Amino acid sequence: MISITQDVIDHVAEGFSIPSMPKILTEVQRICADENGEISDLAKLIATDIGLSSAILKTINSPLYGMNRAISDIGQAVMLLGMKSVSTLIAGILIKRSFQGEAAIRFERLWDNASLVAETMVYIGQNISDKIPPENLYTTGLFHDCGIAAMSMRFTSTYLETLLQANEDHSKSQVEHEDISHNSNHAVVGYFIASGWKLPRDICQVILNHHETDFLKNNKSHMESLVYATLKTADNIVSSLKRRQNIQGWLEINEACYEQLGIDEYKYQDLCEDLEELWQSRD
Repeated sequence: MISITQDVIDHVAEGFSIPSMPKILTEVQRICADENGEISDLAKLIATDIGLSSAILKTINSPLYGMNRAISDIGQAVMLLGMKSVSTLIAGILIKRSFQGEAAIRFERLWDNASLVAETMVYIGQNISDKIPPENLYTTGLFHDCGIAAMSMRFTSTYLETLLQANEDHSKSQVEHEDISHNSNHAVVGYFIASGWKLPRDICQVILNHHETDFLKNNKSHMESLVYATLKTADNIVSSLKRRQNIQGWLEINEACYEQLGIDEYKYQDLCEDLEELWQSRD
């Protein structure tokens, strides 16, 4: 597991342009934190941003959210999700907007993959006995690699080479390659973004440690372990179905992930088949 020292804090603060929390998210969190905050006030605020409203409605109406009827009104969506859930979900939706400018990579592929992982995490959450808030799973999926976007903008001329090297040389993890080349890595940077946006602690800790293969062995929080296991399982499902290869380190952690989620290899394969069928039906 990774621990954050003052040196790490100083390095990230000095070297990276971390996207500040969007104004609308600040307002959303203010309403949610107010004991007198009203759902109607939250819905009115969200309705002022058409893109955000549309994204929330698209998410809640996704088959992966399991609603038994179509939701067309943002007020209904907020009421069904709950204020805390909406706040977390909005953060995940807004992160895609927050990186603009020159970068070493094109962000479309990064966010497309993050969206697939997020949806897959929600689907897994619906198919295990432990209950995890779906918005926490969705937001973890969208945020887990946001540090890659920040690294890509910080090291515009060299970061792509680092990613290519990490894809070729599996003797070290991607974050180890990043540390060697850039003296920081996307998991640490992603943690700072998530913390700065005031995401729940379990999400922040999973983002920080999502490349650590010993996390489940050393972690004491049941919820963090559940979210980690769901993320790694979802990430591998997406990688195996879309790129026909396992994520790095999967064979080291797959049994621990299955145990944490209360599934086995047969159930994992069932999830893969169901999701592949679902994705094909949407194409």
